[in-house]
Amino acid sequence: MADNVTLARERRIATVTLNRPDRRNSLSDAMLAELAAAFAELRDDAGTRVVVLTGAPPVFSAGADAGLKGTMSVEERRRVFLGTRSQFRRLFERAQALLENLEQATIAMINGHAVGGGWGLTLGCDFRWAAAEAEFWIPEVDLGVPLGVASTTRFVRLVGPARAKEIIMEGRRYSAAEAQALGLVHRVVPREALVPAVREYAAMLAAKPFRPLAEVKARVNAIARTGVPEVNAMTEGFLDRG
Repeated sequence: MADNVTLARERRIATVTLNRPDRRNSLSDAMLAELAAAFAELRDDAGTRVVVLTGAPPVFSAGADAGLKGTMSVEERRRVFLGTRSQFRRLFERAQALLENLEQATIAMINGHAVGGGWGLTLGCDFRWAAAEAEFWIPEVDLGVPLGVASTTRFVRLVGPARAKEIIMEGRRYSAAEAQALGLVHRVVPREALVPAVREYAAMLAAKPFRPLAEVKARVNAIARTGVPEVNAMTEGFLDRG
């Protein structure tokens, strides 16, 4: 991986880290391309059973790069981040889809604020663990643009349309405990306990038989998307991970 994203493996667990701490791990085109490449590499990695996604401290991700929050006009923001020719939109949706469709179990280790697309990215993971100090919010509407379709879709799947409207349209900050109460975070632990707690959980998942775990994940995802599982399509072609 290049400098914007790092990929480390330890036994059966891989850790993907958003690595722009000087920019609060904001999502640039280059970072999203590297993120998609990391997920594509892991998709075909028979030695990896669990993937952890995190950010270089002190935050998880500040969302779209500074252009969305800087000197651009509303019209420029809409064109750059939402237009049909938007490179950012294409790369974000590719990375998010690759993450969600990994056969391996995935865990978002949210070590600090997750904002806008950064929060949306966590929704592609199977499990979300957060530091107690983490905060979550969607600033897009206040900046004159709607949240992207991919992240909006995942909010609706997880919390329903009424709550999704509240989260996205109000743009208020949610504590980790509040996000957990909404079902958007699975576990909240003190910041200093987050890494060992996630490692322990990842090791537990990695020790389970891979094929049934992957099949359950595929079935649940398919039901969440369509309501009708296509069993045959979801139980063929899994990599043999021993």
